[in-house]
Amino acid sequence: MEPFRFHIFVCTQQKPEGVPSCPAHGAFAVIEKLDREIEARGLGNDVQLTTCGCMGLCDEGPVMVVYPEGAWYRRVQPSDIPEVVERHLLDGKPVDRLIWNDASAMKAMSIEHNEKFRDAMAAREKAGTLPDRLNEMIRGYMPSRCILTALELDIFTAVGEGANAEQIGKRIHANARGVGILLNALVALGLLSKSGDKYRNTSESARFFQEGSKDNHRNGLLHTANIWHRWSTLTEAVRRGACVPIDRANTPEWTSNFIAGMQRNSRDRAPLVVKALGMEGVRRILDLGGGSGAYSIAFAKASPDVRCEILDLPQVLPFTAEYVDQAGLSKQIGLRAGDMLHDDFGSGYDLVMLNAICHMFSAEQNHAIFRRARKALAPNGRLVVQDFILNPDKTGPQHAALFSVNMLVGTESGASYSEPEYTSWMKSAGLTEIRRIKLPGPSDLIVGFAA
Repeated sequence: MEPFRFHIFVCTQQKPEGVPSCPAHGAFAVIEKLDREIEARGLGNDVQLTTCGCMGLCDEGPVMVVYPEGAWYRRVQPSDIPEVVERHLLDGKPVDRLIWNDASAMKAMSIEHNEKFRDAMAAREKAGTLPDRLNEMIRGYMPSRCILTALELDIFTAVGEGANAEQIGKRIHANARGVGILLNALVALGLLSKSGDKYRNTSESARFFQEGSKDNHRNGLLHTANIWHRWSTLTEAVRRGACVPIDRANTPEWTSNFIAGMQRNSRDRAPLVVKALGMEGVRRILDLGGGSGAYSIAFAKASPDVRCEILDLPQVLPFTAEYVDQAGLSKQIGLRAGDMLHDDFGSGYDLVMLNAICHMFSAEQNHAIFRRARKALAPNGRLVVQDFILNPDKTGPQHAALFSVNMLVGTESGASYSEPEYTSWMKSAGLTEIRRIKLPGPSDLIVGFAA
């Protein structure tokens, strides 16, 4: 049984650099072109596009198989895709020049490949070679650091419409030799292209990293560059059990980058939170540590009757005000300077929100915040926590476990917490009907009701 008219498999098996593979021959570009072409021809509901592991024909990649015909294509390039879609998917005639019909040769090549692979794995095992998975994790900082340095230097903006290393170096006030080495690494990472001595942005780097693009993420990602310096202190932080003070923290630039990063992360998630919670009975909202105001903005946009109050630190609120003003919602959203660990919350709120906040504090601090938040709720009001939630044994999900390390190097006592911990704090604070609401992505909601 085949639920789709066509089912296309494209090999995307990653292999060490220098080893023949479909990705090394351009498989991901083929998939991207296929996806766009299928949608452009209105075939999205008729064609299932699936990535798959090695088919044993690595020297002939990218390899693609189309069912129900079972047509094997080899050495497919993005430029071939319009013809494949036009002739095979629309006219039902496979593109003969790309088809490989020699079944015996294909089988022999696949068997030979598998034998070589098994022999290589046996030799590595005997020699005690470090597995690729471990090696990639250990060296994972290298591409990360190249990209973060490029963002700190604003290299992608300096590249502009195309420039050589010397020109780019002058624009960013950096040494041409150092710039050239970094530029070449960025080409190897697929974030720049090079022709002669001239470098150009890819469509991806121009969209997400270049000044002037509406999707430019640079300011928010500079917070990740700041985090890098904290992670460099991890060994000492583990010894201490808390963060190691560094000079880079809590400057106006640090705060600006932090809020920009949070805005990028939260503006797409905020409508999902509004949808998950609903607007029934919601008129007054207290947004604790609201940062850029993305969640208050989403609720205010959902109903003109909603009034939100954001409580955050004095150094944060000027940035909050900018985002609220840009949204044209300053009449619905008020700002209050304060410290949520000590200042009074007020009363009569239908929602008290803690979005990506609890991981900054200790268990005792969160417990105290929950008790005070309960007192601030109106009858039937809700305390809403959104965060990375650990499994009961705290070993996963991976993102939440790694984020707990991020809090170790970045705070005095913060961490990721588990659902049983959040539930316990809410019950102790006098909240009832506590439940978890799953959201797309890495974070979920924990919601408790005031009786």
